[in-house]
Amino acid sequence: MDQQPPGTPGPPAPDPAVCYRHPDRPTGVRCVRCERPICPDCMIGASVGFQCPDCVREGSGTGHGATAARPRTLAGGVVADDPRLITKILIGINIVVFIAAAMDRALLDDLMLLGRAFVHDYGPVEGVAEGQWYRLVTAMFLHEAPWHIGFNMLGLWWLGGPLEAVLGRARYLALYLLSGLAGSALTYWLAAPNQPSLGASGAVWGLLGATAVLMRRLNYDMRPVFVLLAINLVITFNPWGGIAWQAHIGGLIAGVLIGIGMVHAPRERRNLVQFGTCAAVLVATLVIVVARTAALT
Repeated sequence: MDQQPPGTPGPPAPDPAVCYRHPDRPTGVRCVRCERPICPDCMIGASVGFQCPDCVREGSGTGHGATAARPRTLAGGVVADDPRLITKILIGINIVVFIAAAMDRALLDDLMLLGRAFVHDYGPVEGVAEGQWYRLVTAMFLHEAPWHIGFNMLGLWWLGGPLEAVLGRARYLALYLLSGLAGSALTYWLAAPNQPSLGASGAVWGLLGATAVLMRRLNYDMRPVFVLLAINLVITFNPWGGIAWQAHIGGLIAGVLIGIGMVHAPRERRNLVQFGTCAAVLVATLVIVVARTAALT
């Protein structure tokens, strides 16, 4: 057996693997068919491990008249041509509502989250306790200032795109709406009845919670998401106030719970576990809303 002379340097250490479609994204996951490195946006769940989009297209015979089932993501969603479509639509809705509210300030009073009625400059404004439950949802799409919508939409874009690609459109939309609704419900429960609240923060914090669960599932480095979470918690509980921390915490809790149900569901009972988790979060949210309404009326 040949031996290297003393002092001879060994072979250079290999560079960290990066996604073959996104060279700026390091990854430790490889396609089980071609062994090319793939990032979460390119990961498509297979019977064992993950496949890259090219191998999935080849295996399903796309373009050759095959009728194989459409490829699925890690969470069981259908792989879409545009993995950010729902994220783009949600951002568009938020921007349109923001512009409409800027042109008609009364729209904020009509749609914002408000516990119970109070008298405004131009008359009384009714709240959730008076039967306007729609405010729990409409408040999620209202923003009062450019910086407010700017931060929320940046968070929605950065967190929402990768999650939509992994979860699929229907599951991702359920995560977003239920997280936002849970944030509204916790605000309604804990905040002063006449304290107005608005913004997509609860839904975005839900995406943050689900992102943490997904990164843990894929054995990614958790330090970046912990740093991001810590920074946002400091901002949320800053001494100057003005932020509905209840919406953030409610959305975060819902996002973590739904994320666990989405990415850890066993394949043979995937739909039951995933949609059962969503249903449980929805029921818990409605119980909070009904109990708070009973206490205020």
